[in-house]
Amino acid sequence: MPALRIDPDTTVTELDLPQTDAFCQIRVHVGSPDVVDQGVYHRRAVLHRDGSGRTLGLPQNLVGWALASAWRGVARYPLAGTVVVTGCTADGEVTALDDDLVEHVQAVADAVRETLERWRRRPPVSDEAAIGELLAYAARDVASSR
Repeated sequence: MPALRIDPDTTVTELDLPQTDAFCQIRVHVGSPDVVDQGVYHRRAVLHRDGSGRTLGLPQNLVGWALASAWRGVARYPLAGTVVVTGCTADGEVTALDDDLVEHVQAVADAVRETLERWRRRPPVSDEAAIGELLAYAARDVASSR
């Protein structure tokens, strides 16, 4: 079952999860043997992440955050640690991630990487400006890849 792994360093990796034991593999990928939170930010996708990631001090996942925020149309709470993105059915079952949503993830990851590189040369004037800039790029790229 095709899925994507988003690491805090902005790396996006294609996964092929087993249909019968996907949740076990998702726990391995997010690094959480216990609690894996599932966030539905798009009606056809689920973001799986370590439920204790922020408490444990895992690094922020800017790509996951920007993607969730763009899909919802509003800035969401920070996401920490590795995120696995799968598809979901209308009944809430985990399934393969659709090609158009794969494009969304890749486009947002590219935008975040490019923005972080620009910020190394010229930092944003404030946290609010940084958030606004990232969200604008993510929303643009999600809308353009529909």
